[in-house]
Amino acid sequence: MYSGQHATRQQPSIIRSIVNIVVIIALVMGLSWALSNFVFKAYEIPSGSMETTIMPGDRLFSEKVTYYFEEPKAGEIVTFNDPQIPSRILIKRVIATGGQQVDLRDGYVYVDGVQLDEPYTNGLPSYELTPVRGLEISYPYTVPEGEVWVMGDNRVNSQDSRYFGSIPVSSITGKAALIYWPFSNFGLVE
Repeated sequence: MYSGQHATRQQPSIIRSIVNIVVIIALVMGLSWALSNFVFKAYEIPSGSMETTIMPGDRLFSEKVTYYFEEPKAGEIVTFNDPQIPSRILIKRVIATGGQQVDLRDGYVYVDGVQLDEPYTNGLPSYELTPVRGLEISYPYTVPEGEVWVMGDNRVNSQDSRYFGSIPVSSITGKAALIYWPFSNFGLVE
């Protein structure tokens, strides 16, 4: 009789342990999903369009919380859905916001008539690009409200707003925050 009671007590504790493990796994997966969709997302940089600020192969976190409360600002580096292939994520620097006027003259970028100081381009010129077929971009270009003008820091190797025009703020998936790999490049994104 004693051994029967012992077996009965053992059975619920095994079932309880299995249920606890399943609940913990579900909570971890749910928390991971929520963090990835609402707080931050990890990306690996495939191209050199942001060199030398962000290098090909760098892995970084893009945080999403900031843009729940404020609009993107000029100078911030953002991740966004590619206007040509929406399932692909691009990363570029915001140069101008809605209502501002962008001009490209003699290899320099002007916003609202003022030449930008852009040390992150390492002196590379910013020339016009031939826009994607069916799009006409003429300068000076006024950024529509609710959109931003983005450009890669590596101006001679970046398809950006000079190619596909300004992008809707709604297509922005986050603000680049931290390079976490390789460790030699570890640091905040600026």
